[in-house]
Amino acid sequence: MGDEIDRRYYDAADFSTFRTCLTEETERLGEAFSTGAFSTRGNVAGFELEAWLLDENGDPTGKNEAFLAAADNPLIVPELAAYNIELNGSPQQLTGRVFSRLEDELSATWRACVEAGKEIGCGVVTIGILPTIRQDQLNSSFMSEVTRYQTLNDRVMAMRDGRPLQLDIQGDSHLAIQHDDVMLEAATTSFQLHLQTTPAQGVRDFNACLIASAPLVAVSANSPALFGHLLWDETRIPLFEQAVDTGPTVPARVTFGEDYVHHSLFEIFQENESAYPILIPALTQAPERYSHLRFHNGTIWRWNRPLIGYDHDGVAHVRIEHRAVPAGPTVKDSIANAAFFYGLVLGFALGDPPEMRLDFTKAKANFYAASRQSLDATVVWAFEDGERQLPMRELLADTLIPLARRGLESIDVPDDEISAYLDIIAARVDAGVNGAKWQRRWIDQNGLDWHALVRAYKEQQDTGRPVHEWPC
Repeated sequence: MGDEIDRRYYDAADFSTFRTCLTEETERLGEAFSTGAFSTRGNVAGFELEAWLLDENGDPTGKNEAFLAAADNPLIVPELAAYNIELNGSPQQLTGRVFSRLEDELSATWRACVEAGKEIGCGVVTIGILPTIRQDQLNSSFMSEVTRYQTLNDRVMAMRDGRPLQLDIQGDSHLAIQHDDVMLEAATTSFQLHLQTTPAQGVRDFNACLIASAPLVAVSANSPALFGHLLWDETRIPLFEQAVDTGPTVPARVTFGEDYVHHSLFEIFQENESAYPILIPALTQAPERYSHLRFHNGTIWRWNRPLIGYDHDGVAHVRIEHRAVPAGPTVKDSIANAAFFYGLVLGFALGDPPEMRLDFTKAKANFYAASRQSLDATVVWAFEDGERQLPMRELLADTLIPLARRGLESIDVPDDEISAYLDIIAARVDAGVNGAKWQRRWIDQNGLDWHALVRAYKEQQDTGRPVHEWPC
């Protein structure tokens, strides 16, 4: 879905042609999975970080065209809303001082963003949901001048037969509203992590990502407020799930899924082709590169989704995109989240597959429990002596952070490199503070002044210190 399209409107013939291409490419992909015809370069990391452009008062400002022109950096691209941007990272092999390399690159790109912001008179901030965003700022007049976003909105609303989207989130308070376009999605900014896998390891890596989703949300939650309401610690999860709801007769396009993968990641692509209506039939001239399949796959936003890409030598690869982690609070926090994610997935590979012990329905329930309460959640985990219900912080401190350390040790990441990042996760857990908890504590001490909260958050973010060190 990241590729631009050449027109906004399509007719029945376009849908028919796209369907033929999609079916043919899915069949060809099935053959590739059955023969293992993919790159064997595994354990490659990458990321996408979404950010907000702010005015001096802490409100979003729709200046991304001017901002992108000032930045003039291929790693910085537009997002759905004119007040959002996205920072991309270069693929890095998961070995050695990989997280220092990721941090160095992201820090350099972030500094370029800060300088571009100064040039056009705006600030830049990374936070899951910006507390000052208003519903009237989430409409098509604030949409980026990108055709694919306009078409996305047209098609989602057409599939709903023009019925407004229904947003209903029960958290600390209850938010129930209607909305007339998909711009609600623009309020959900994330730190998307990519893991290039191999045909042999794909199933285990994908299921590990599913199980890792709950602890990742717990340590990284940074989205407690929307439209003046305190809701879930990671309100971004229900917000995104409801923001592109195409109706009750088709599968949800934002989903955790209904089961583990059993034999091959092709199961996901096959379900995408057979169960999901085509949203945008953007025809291309490169069907040999699975272009229609990849575009269709990009309109289905699973919290963990497999993607087809290409190595520098043109060999097709499979990677997993983990979408559950919100943006922010700092570059250091983001890379610590990445270290925990990769370490946990690698750690799960060291023993028996964890999905053999933890039922999928419980992994899914853990994900939503962590989205609601993050570090204060109670979850179910499967240990060698059986299942236990326990506090998330206890599970993280005693089991999962040590497991992530062992996972990173298995790929020859130096001990001091591991400690530099996993110790940040451990400190968050010990203090009971992530971005969401910091925002809640600030409100407890200072009251419901959303603009003051955003200004205080940005001031602390600008120090570069990880969030567990921030004063309220």
